[in-house]
Amino acid sequence: MEQSTIEFEQLIERGCGIDVHKETAVATVGGKGIKVETKTYETFTSSLKEMKEWLMSIGITHIAMESTGVYWKPIFNILEDSFEIMLVNARHLKNVPGRKTDKADSRWICKLLLSGLLKGSFVPPENIRELRDLSRYKTKLAREVASEKNRIQRILEDANIKLSSVVSDTSGTVATKLIDGLISGRKDLEVLINECYHGKLSATKEELRQALTGRLTSHHVFMLKQMKAHIAYIESQILLIDTEMDNKLEGYNEELGLLQTIPGVAKEGAKRILSEIGANMDVFPDEHHLASWAGMCPGNNESAGKKKSSRTRHGNQYLKPLLVELAWGATRTKGTYFRAKYESMIGRRGKKRALLAIGHKILVASYHILKDKVPYQELGANYLLERKKKNKIDYLKRQLKELGYNIEKIEEAA
Repeated sequence: MEQSTIEFEQLIERGCGIDVHKETAVATVGGKGIKVETKTYETFTSSLKEMKEWLMSIGITHIAMESTGVYWKPIFNILEDSFEIMLVNARHLKNVPGRKTDKADSRWICKLLLSGLLKGSFVPPENIRELRDLSRYKTKLAREVASEKNRIQRILEDANIKLSSVVSDTSGTVATKLIDGLISGRKDLEVLINECYHGKLSATKEELRQALTGRLTSHHVFMLKQMKAHIAYIESQILLIDTEMDNKLEGYNEELGLLQTIPGVAKEGAKRILSEIGANMDVFPDEHHLASWAGMCPGNNESAGKKKSSRTRHGNQYLKPLLVELAWGATRTKGTYFRAKYESMIGRRGKKRALLAIGHKILVASYHILKDKVPYQELGANYLLERKKKNKIDYLKRQLKELGYNIEKIEEAA
């Protein structure tokens, strides 16, 4: 245990800085009327409750700790209801090099907290955190299904079955029926094809017959059966997760409906947006802060008056890909502002950056929709053209004024 005094301008009366580890939590308290004191606790629930009682007994109101992996969560769960907790990115807490110990780190966090120099990370309420866990797990399961489908394709190639060369999607209805037929031992390929074939296929029956003619061994059949069974199991788990997510979202029907008014955002997209940013937008000062937190806007990197690389931040690794996915759908909607904006940008910025820009606009729209509880207002496909026309008219008017013409008289004459 260490005791001393900290002399600096205080903005918080009494606070605690916690250096978080897997097995220990080092807490330093300081502020008006108390001496600096450092204690180390184990991260078992009983020990964390002892730390909570100690902090409450000396009147601590604010706590700051670094977001170390998942190890901050047990501490946060115990202290959340009694203190104002600030979860801080570890990159914002770097101490002086060469002076790094657990106690020194804890004291440094406490000093920064009392001085008002820390910026907390966004931590949604518990129900949104639970919804987020479900959504992210569902995303991982969906990726696993995609991986299994790719493995099926590799097995088919190994068996000399070139189905992917004649159909656009080997996991589509027709391709699935054909593969299931091969797995069940069907040798009558022409009959099998006739049972599954329909006129919308781009491939002919002869092309399908040639693609299905290969050397499917018992080993290939065994592997395909295991992969199919695994896919069926994962999809059943996804259905259970969907049901649980719907239960968690029972109180957010209004927000879900409003988010679905955005082009490209269906029910699934609205559920995933809510799971990541929550429904309370008061935690973000404005839409720019939300976009920065999500990593959907350029960074700032300027020195000596020169702007250097301003690439986007890493941001939320689940929300950012989701917004790009939704942007792709939005650009496929006809007669919308998003599609017109995308088409105006791809020539000078490229498709990837254009999609990122549309994703940013979807996020900004989501912010205002959730904050004001209003539906999305469509600007229309001609909005950009009308704005460009108006800007050009205003520019030409300024040019005529500079040349000495009376714009008012010209407009009256017209």
